[in-house]
Amino acid sequence: MYSIFKKEIRSFLSSLIAYVVIIVFLLIVGLFTWVFADGNILAQGYASLDTLFFMAPWIFIFLISAITMRSFSEEINQGTFEILSTKPITDFQIILGKYLAAVCLVAFSVLPTLLYFYSVYQLGLPKGNIDMGATWGSYMGLILLGGCYASIGIFSSAATSNQIVAFVLGMFLCFFFYVGFQQISNLSLFGGWDSFIQNLGIQYHYDSISRGVVDSRDLVYFGSLISFFLGLTYIVLDSRKW
Repeated sequence: MYSIFKKEIRSFLSSLIAYVVIIVFLLIVGLFTWVFADGNILAQGYASLDTLFFMAPWIFIFLISAITMRSFSEEINQGTFEILSTKPITDFQIILGKYLAAVCLVAFSVLPTLLYFYSVYQLGLPKGNIDMGATWGSYMGLILLGGCYASIGIFSSAATSNQIVAFVLGMFLCFFFYVGFQQISNLSLFGGWDSFIQNLGIQYHYDSISRGVVDSRDLVYFGSLISFFLGLTYIVLDSRKW
């Protein structure tokens, strides 16, 4: 697994994908946080990173799908996955290695935003006048959300040999799992089940953990969703052997 992880990291860093993803993420988030009207920190007049944590999940839908679209689709298209399968490593170790590499790149993308946090911390009146619990909870939620998106992207890449199809499928599934269940529950079509349907969506649990209270139910949800899509990836790859 570790060899797959290193191979994927080297592959990311030897191409423009990693650098473009990080730069685009920081640029867009930075503009919305500091420059664009109404939502930026200077216009709001108080020390908060709410804009960053609101925008990041939407930007990640595009960026993480772009990161993961080639994970398996390229291997399948070039016929190298069959060669990889003959090596003394299980399919699950291959999946986990590629998944952890994608999550690592997501973490690298989020890490520079700590400069935004430091700036807001210094700008507070008095200095440090920022909700630390909610901020660190939001960072935790963002990493967990990125992990969910990465597992969805890995599954989408394994489901097709076409990188563009994997990219579009990944974006659709990430979008649906982030806001789809929330919107369905708002229709009030299922009576007492509306709350249950809402709980199936990522947004509900992301918002919950972003308040600064780490609830075990939220952690179980994120872990279960990640395991679910990695399990589906294993099933898809195993079916290709027949």
